Amino acid sequence: MDYQNERDVARAIALEVGALLTHYSENGFEVEEKTPGDPVTIADREASELIVDGLLAAFPEDGILSEELADSARRLRKRRVWIVDPIDGTREYVKGTGDYVVSIGLVVDGQPVLGVIYAPARGDLYEGVVGQGVWKNGETAGFSARPLEQAVVSVSDTEHERTLHRYTDFRMSPSGSIAYKLAKVAAGESDATFTMNPRSEWDIAAGAALVAAAGGVLTTRGGEPIAFNQPQPRLRRGLIGGRPEVVSDLEGVLARLGIPEKRLWLTDEDNVWAALPEAFRARAAAGAQLHATAAGLRPLAWTALEEQDGWSITHAEGDAALLDELVRDLQREYGALAWPQNQVG
Repeated sequence: MDYQNERDVARAIALEVGALLTHYSENGFEVEEKTPGDPVTIADREASELIVDGLLAAFPEDGILSEELADSARRLRKRRVWIVDPIDGTREYVKGTGDYVVSIGLVVDGQPVLGVIYAPARGDLYEGVVGQGVWKNGETAGFSARPLEQAVVSVSDTEHERTLHRYTDFRMSPSGSIAYKLAKVAAGESDATFTMNPRSEWDIAAGAALVAAAGGVLTTRGGEPIAFNQPQPRLRRGLIGGRPEVVSDLEGVLARLGIPEKRLWLTDEDNVWAALPEAFRARAAAGAQLHATAAGLRPLAWTALEEQDGWSITHAEGDAALLDELVRDLQREYGALAWPQNQVG
């Protein structure tokens, strides 16, 4: 399939949503929190409605997964699923920076085939179809030809502020929105990206299609392929992607430097499992959810969550700063978490 109709529809919707977001950014809006540190605005909700209504009007038989739409098992029965984020980079949108995008991706049989990403504040529109190529503002685009030693790695500005600023072994370009970073990689504005923290499918589906359309790779930090339209749309690990030769080199750099990575919902299949204390691992058999921050095979901080009239942290151990960051990330999944001091140690 050439997916020309799908591309035309997604482009038109993205531009319409971009106009809506610009209207709100110019006229003001109230900000709420879905979970601590995770803002949402009326613009998110109205943008989601525009995208979902537009896609279902054009493709009524397709499934939909949107960050701002109540999830449904209906999508799991569909071969074709649109995975969208009305505003990837809501924190940046709220702050008034330009590092936010409208992200619309189409996956077929779990694999990304088409991506449209629009940055309204910059006026930049990225489109990609796997097997056909990448376009920026209607012009053919693609990976840069920078020498490996000059490669630019796009990273999270939050992760850079907290941790990555300590490392000077490679050229980093901090910014918001992972979807925007993937689009820039696909168009040659940078060469690779990686995250310390897991992302959700809606954050990366369109960007994954763009990177694949450019001839690149996108995997977990452990090198596993990413399958989309999963029952749990939250990835368990960070990701890495971009120009294949840059990604290969970057994997070695990250391993050598021991740059940490959060790993969620641990099982005995995780390579860090055996390095965790036996008593901690035993909590999984009792129904606990286990999570950790690790550098390679070395766990740095780990915590167990159990449901006891709401989710509570029943064990936490390791580096205090990393534990704090780990809990903040988990609050995106579970909401407020009880953390009695006598359960930490």
